[in-house]
Amino acid sequence: MSSKLQKIAKYDWLLIALYIALIAIGWVNIYSASIEGDGGAIFDFQNIYGKQLVWIILSIPIIAFVLAIDSKFYERFASVIYVVSMLSLLGLFLFGTTISGQKAWYSFASFSIQPAEFTKATTALALAKFGSDLQTDLKTFRDQIRAFTIIFVPAVLILFQPDPGMAVLYIAFIFPLYREGLHFIYLFLGLFATVVFITTLLFGVVWVSLASLLIVGTIYFLQYKRKPRMGKYIIIFLSSVILAFSVNHIFENVFKQHHRDRFNIVLGHETDTKGIGYNTNQSEIAVGSGGFRGKGWLQGTQTKGKFVPEQHTDYIFSTVGEEWGFVGSAIVVLLFTILIIRIVFIAERQKSQFKRIYAYSVAAIFFFHYSVNIGMVIGIFPTVGIPLPFISYGGSSLWGFTILLFILIRLDGQRLEVT
Repeated sequence: MSSKLQKIAKYDWLLIALYIALIAIGWVNIYSASIEGDGGAIFDFQNIYGKQLVWIILSIPIIAFVLAIDSKFYERFASVIYVVSMLSLLGLFLFGTTISGQKAWYSFASFSIQPAEFTKATTALALAKFGSDLQTDLKTFRDQIRAFTIIFVPAVLILFQPDPGMAVLYIAFIFPLYREGLHFIYLFLGLFATVVFITTLLFGVVWVSLASLLIVGTIYFLQYKRKPRMGKYIIIFLSSVILAFSVNHIFENVFKQHHRDRFNIVLGHETDTKGIGYNTNQSEIAVGSGGFRGKGWLQGTQTKGKFVPEQHTDYIFSTVGEEWGFVGSAIVVLLFTILIIRIVFIAERQKSQFKRIYAYSVAAIFFFHYSVNIGMVIGIFPTVGIPLPFISYGGSSLWGFTILLFILIRLDGQRLEVT
């Protein structure tokens, strides 16, 4: 086998095939969601689907560039790349363009780019570099703080754009840290706070406090023969009550009105099918109307009627549901599931801690994006403005996810190189 064929064969072609499949599904549905009338020329670059085709074509040299770089470069200069990306986020406050209330883009003539789409990859690299440099588990509090700082610096900068949906994404980086030895207590505390927050909004402070007392008391008495420390259980109970009492203050004074409205709609406190809940309601109608097999490509009445605003971006999955039905939706979910499982498999076969942490970061990012986006479209999550990887319209989004994935493919391919 020639050296060129050996170089090509070393890459994980299952990941590449999944990438191509998702890109194709995305473009077909963007075309359907953005055409006017009965159809249009594929190479109409003035239209949204034409622009997306340009982004897809330009992804090819980006992929070639990412794969051409020595895999050791990504580890050696991970910190430098991270700092540059943070500077790009800071620069938005001086030179950024405001679109839809968010100062999140750099504009060059008719071309705009969103740096936050690329900082996911740079943060993954920096976190992997930090973890590999430690060469130990994240046991000390100092190391944990440093790791959290790497994660939350871009999250805070993005939050101030403001783009809370993209900022929340950085929670996903906790999971690769957990794989590297971060104590389970952090995941437990996060889940605990989330459950208390949501149940307080649903049932109120009094019922949550009583439920906490019942649960903590039951656990204590079940452990009574082992002589558990009562102080620990008292602290858990008091923490639940204090958090429950703070929920209303946070909800009313920290959240903005449109965030409160979206939570109230998802929790069933409000029914607003014409205002803030219009997108979600129309999206649910579109998905539900698709039935088992769907209405057929370009035959979706909700899609053709433009009932779902910005359907080609965050709500693109509603087009899949309406025109391709349960079968098409299941295929998309299956492709993403295989993608994530394959990335986890690749992570576990790495001998390098740097590559393993990076791979788990990639898996966590994809899982967070696709689960939250689809949950948002079908109404089980509030609308947070998170795109569906490779399928939603957007050049920055497409390129960001492409770079994220193909850096992993390049790092994994290095296993088979002779050094």
